[in-house]
Amino acid sequence: MARGNSESDQIMLSQFLSHQYLCESLTVSEVQMLLDYLTLLDFEKGDILSDIGDIGDALYFVVQGEIALTFDDHGQESEIVRAGPGEMLGEMSFFDKQPRSVRLVAKAPGTQVLKLSRIKYKRMKVEHPYIALNIVEHAIISLDKLFRRVSTSYAQFSHYLYGTAK
Repeated sequence: MARGNSESDQIMLSQFLSHQYLCESLTVSEVQMLLDYLTLLDFEKGDILSDIGDIGDALYFVVQGEIALTFDDHGQESEIVRAGPGEMLGEMSFFDKQPRSVRLVAKAPGTQVLKLSRIKYKRMKVEHPYIALNIVEHAIISLDKLFRRVSTSYAQFSHYLYGTAK
């Protein structure tokens, strides 16, 4: 799962991050500094990154593949939404330190994520506050996108179930 970031990984990840909203306002050297705080993790389809009830001790950035946010619905796994490359996951529990309300599950073979642990984030806030601020801003935007996707899906489903009231 976890692996050391090799030189080729560093180059690939640096290029990947440079094209993401998170790093839009960062210099090349700041992107490199950010990589020093991140760990590349590999997952196969069906692997669980984090489970319901876990306290979020990490943020995840999808590099490749897909991660689904799921919950247990009377013995059936129900999917809320999927996140793909460039998207952040785990923000709510990471920042509010409450148990996770969803499970994060890899939905594609060869899924890769960058993990930012709480310990490294705390260190980053002191050593590179500008980079840490970008992460907080990205988390807000990510949560906004999630809320909008879920609320749109809910509104469509509700309309399907109940029709339109006149």
